Amino acid sequence: MIQTDFLPISRDDMLHRGWYYYDFLLVTGDAYVDHPSFGAAVIGRVLESEGYRVAVLSQPDYRTIADFTAMGRPRYGALVTAGNLDSMVAHYSAAKKRRSEDYYTPGKKPGKRPDRAVIVYSKLIGEAFEELPVIIGGIEASLRRFAHYDYWENKVRPSILIDSNADLLVYGMGETAIIELARQIAGKKHIKSITDIRGTAFITDEPTVCSFDSIECESFEHVSINKRAYATATLLQHEEHEYVRGRAVVQKHGNRFLIVNPMSKPLNTQELDKFFDLPYTREVHPVYEKAGGVAAIEEVRFSVIHNRGCFGSCNFCALEFHQGRTVSSRSHESVIREVNKLVKHPAFKGYIHDVGGPTANFRKPSCTKQIKAGICAKKRCLTPTPCSNLEVDHVDYLKLLRKLSGINGVKKVFVRSGIRFDYLMLDKNSEFFSELVKNHISGQLKVAPEHTVDTVLDYMGKPRIDVFIKFKERYKKLNSKYNKKQYLVMYLMSSHPGCKVHDAIAMAEYLNKTNIQPEQVQDFYPTPGTISTCMYYTGYDPCTMKPVHVTRSLKGKATQRALLQWKNPKNHSIVNRALRDAGRADLIGFSKNCLIYPVNPSKKLQKI
Repeated sequence: MIQTDFLPISRDDMLHRGWYYYDFLLVTGDAYVDHPSFGAAVIGRVLESEGYRVAVLSQPDYRTIADFTAMGRPRYGALVTAGNLDSMVAHYSAAKKRRSEDYYTPGKKPGKRPDRAVIVYSKLIGEAFEELPVIIGGIEASLRRFAHYDYWENKVRPSILIDSNADLLVYGMGETAIIELARQIAGKKHIKSITDIRGTAFITDEPTVCSFDSIECESFEHVSINKRAYATATLLQHEEHEYVRGRAVVQKHGNRFLIVNPMSKPLNTQELDKFFDLPYTREVHPVYEKAGGVAAIEEVRFSVIHNRGCFGSCNFCALEFHQGRTVSSRSHESVIREVNKLVKHPAFKGYIHDVGGPTANFRKPSCTKQIKAGICAKKRCLTPTPCSNLEVDHVDYLKLLRKLSGINGVKKVFVRSGIRFDYLMLDKNSEFFSELVKNHISGQLKVAPEHTVDTVLDYMGKPRIDVFIKFKERYKKLNSKYNKKQYLVMYLMSSHPGCKVHDAIAMAEYLNKTNIQPEQVQDFYPTPGTISTCMYYTGYDPCTMKPVHVTRSLKGKATQRALLQWKNPKNHSIVNRALRDAGRADLIGFSKNCLIYPVNPSKKLQKI
């Protein structure tokens, strides 16, 4: 099947285009979906727009080099990504159990990519093409650029550059870095001498080759055996991840040096527009039709990304250390052009499912000071209390939603990605909140309070519970005002560092009193590179260097999760034991404030 609208995925595709050579081999652990929500598609289209020939190799057989050599040797190099998710997160649950489905694979079939895909693919390319430059990127490489704690092996691993033998790593959103890298490689510059590109990292024998002001963090060897050193290094790495004031960070690995150059400059509106206007088909490649298509497209097919970056700074979220905290946004005209394309899609039913991004209601930087001075290293914009310099404004976002709602063929425009409710509540102008409730919610609004105990919320980097309570009350009043029956879907997390059993009990009490019964609770998942993962591994809060409680045992995690789903009869014995052990037998009984009955009703019924 020849498809010229997509980037070529086979030798036949190349020959159909009249290509007898190509420039870059783009290897991805995901199926090939030509949509701007998929990083591999973005990088491929960006390079294509610069005049380079790019061939895509998606989910190759990782037991042999045959798939890697099938299209011949690329002229300039191979680009490697695990896909939109870290391959270990894609494969395993927080309980380290193998997942039964992979939404980025045709037919959701698991096992089409290897564990630690970036490492495996990079080594196979090295076998297939001697001395071919190998550049790694995407979320897996980005968050593993430094020595990092690996939850699945329960140890500190070196920079992924060491394990993969790759020549260069592109971290964050890599459009500008990959353009400059391609230009230098095409200009015959040797890959080992390319040391001056922001948003890249490399290994060297001589730290003096660093092209930027730099600071050294604790070595791989030291952070591997000293948890305080790991926490100190993590904090420094996060503080330097900033465009204006950030420096290169050097980390020694044995006799060699990892150099992580300062982050790339966040894209401005014109640049974002340019990259989102590239000729994506916005479709799954037809080669996957017989296998059942690729489920991951369904969440984004009729959705639009309008912004990038997040100053919310949740400690457990990978976005800060990947995209960064500086928010930039697309122009209204660019988003409108995209929606006009969606309207023409044969499957479009008139509904834009989401106009969002990392945080839907962010359209600009948090304050004007950061434009010149950079984002504060020691202070956060929203937590534990909002910064006095924070500028809260929903006017531009509301205008965008109104314009999209007025496009011919559009019936409704919804907001489904995360709304930062603490930012929303700071807006003295209630117009956006009112219109959100009135026009832009599809039955339920997803919000992420994550917990109800302030000490735990502080460790999470989330707003305190009184803010959520006020938001919830205001949401209820607006629904009543507009005669709406719309609900809040709360994301809740168990076993986050700092959360003890009595905190889980306190959250269960709050949920019980407010008549909230969560169907799903997410166990904290220690993904590479985050502040929360640092707490989990070290037992220290890197921001204060004070000890923090960590629940690591499977039993302890199961207990906290069961407490948040106390009404499930299957959890009765666990909840009963936890309450008694914690001295909270007062919550076992028949009053409305009790969590469980003394005897599991379902068991009693079975005996009768």
